[in-house]
Amino acid sequence: MTDTPLPSAFDQTVQRVETILSEKGFKFLQAETMRPLLEHEGLTDWDTFAASWNDLGLDLYMADGGRYRRRRYATFSVNDGLITRKPHQPHYQSRDHNLLNGGIERWFGEIEPHIASHPAMLAAIRTISRFADALTPSEEKPESWHTEVHQFRIEAQPDSEGRPTPEGMHRDGVDWVLVLMIGRHNVEQGVTTIHDNQKDLLGSFILTKPLDAAIVDDHRVYHGVTAVTPQNPNEPAYRDVLVITLRHE
Repeated sequence: MTDTPLPSAFDQTVQRVETILSEKGFKFLQAETMRPLLEHEGLTDWDTFAASWNDLGLDLYMADGGRYRRRRYATFSVNDGLITRKPHQPHYQSRDHNLLNGGIERWFGEIEPHIASHPAMLAAIRTISRFADALTPSEEKPESWHTEVHQFRIEAQPDSEGRPTPEGMHRDGVDWVLVLMIGRHNVEQGVTTIHDNQKDLLGSFILTKPLDAAIVDDHRVYHGVTAVTPQNPNEPAYRDVLVITLRHE
């Protein structure tokens, strides 16, 4: 009789995350948990990756007239860990999923090639696709995932808050969502809230440190983020995140 080897610390973490996602439809991962998952998929050179958030264009499609959001955008196809960038295309959401800004094609600036192929970017895409593959029933799993990647900076001014989700509590109209904290500077609030199908609160948390993350099963829960405001009105104030969504091709 041979002893069955114990699962590694990495495998145990993956199993815990998968269990909670299966039970609740969402999981908040603090940086201490998320970093090993990303490093397993090749995370390196974080500082260069994070610095690219200083070069985002203004989002000019805000129906509320706000000028507090900067972003870049790219799409990929992910098939069994193989990540292929797609030609640049507009971002589109129906008004069913985004009453504020949906219903039109929104052409955002492209994510720079060296950031789209950066080890940190590829590690984040592989990490969420690993969970999507594991938790999607085989009969429903697509041959490849249509993957949309957003670099967001939400800026707050002394006289105007920054709104990470101006559409309010919502679904993105996809299958899976990863929100990865890049950094916060001089901001307060930004509370992520998760809600069930009846829109009752299931949980809340703040992505505070770089590499804090949230994974969301978009079919099962709604999510939203409260506005951010400056701590010191005399300094720049912003919240930077990477958002990756996966849906059937």
